[in-house]
Amino acid sequence: MSVRRRVLQVAAGVAGVAAAGTVAGTAVRVVRQRRIIARRGVGDALELGSLHSAPVTVIADDGVPLHVEVDEYTAPEGARRAGELADDDLTVVFVHGYALTLDCWHFQRAGYRGLVRAVYYDQRSHGRSGRSSSKNATIEQLAQDLREVLDQVVPHGRVVLVGHSMGGMSIVALAEVHPELFGDRIAGVALISTTAGGLSPHRIVLPMVPRGVAGLMTTRLIAGLARGARVVDGVRRLGKDFAIVATDRFAFGSDVPGEYVTFVDSMLSGTPFEVLAEFFPSFDALDKFAVLNALERVPTTIICGTADKLTSIGHSRKMHSLLPHSRLVEFDGAGHMVIMERHVEVNAALDDLLAAALEHEREQPS
Repeated sequence: MSVRRRVLQVAAGVAGVAAAGTVAGTAVRVVRQRRIIARRGVGDALELGSLHSAPVTVIADDGVPLHVEVDEYTAPEGARRAGELADDDLTVVFVHGYALTLDCWHFQRAGYRGLVRAVYYDQRSHGRSGRSSSKNATIEQLAQDLREVLDQVVPHGRVVLVGHSMGGMSIVALAEVHPELFGDRIAGVALISTTAGGLSPHRIVLPMVPRGVAGLMTTRLIAGLARGARVVDGVRRLGKDFAIVATDRFAFGSDVPGEYVTFVDSMLSGTPFEVLAEFFPSFDALDKFAVLNALERVPTTIICGTADKLTSIGHSRKMHSLLPHSRLVEFDGAGHMVIMERHVEVNAALDDLLAAALEHEREQPS
């Protein structure tokens, strides 16, 4: 008996489904999930931030060089022959958040490496990417950067976009200027610990400013501090113990391994305060709930922890209410860095999204 037939029989038996089309869809999910299960725990066995591939430089429309890395898909033996999956037709693009880098996707990268073509990149002024002018440090420009990454690194095939925090905002901003991409090139979306507006911006920078400043935070004060950014960065370094405690409090909702906290803090502290200040006004101005309807054309998963202190669960619930077809996944007690704190469960939710995107693609007229 062939492997494919055994999978189909198991899927039919477990699900109790008689329709051949439904059974085939379930089989795809079973096969894909089995491959993911085999990868569980691999991220914890690897040094945080150690996963990289040969860099590719994408030049943004204003000339800023963006650092991009691509993990290629490795087809399992006989998969295409059996028709189990078409992962080589799909690319997943991961878009990170404010003051982080592409390394924040460590557990997703470990879990999915080789199982699907995946693109990771540092947002402008973050990580290894070039510095932006202050006038282009906006969510709208990040959307244009994402479009450039798609055009230059994913010129063919369908795409699933996965955005965390500011990365999710970048995806929503892309939907505002290029709604035609959703349902055409873009086959699925995951919005993680993010929002389309209504933020209290001062809360976002609380873990990244010196003690005594956070309680006085205003946009004007941030701008003033930016003029003395080097001094502020020096104070941040001197207040390392406070920064670690603040990161633990604001990034996570439960007790996570200490290396998770220091890893996130290293990304936060490695982002110059001047960069934080340049992007800060964008959060206050963000109001894009009206453009979420562009995501109605594709499978959409919204993920958030109920203890997220930066983009609270209410934001995710509001987006879900505006996208009734979307799937809302809440992780009780998890914080803003749910992609690390509950990485096994987050990867499982993303796995379901990828399967849904592949099935959605097959249903589209050729």
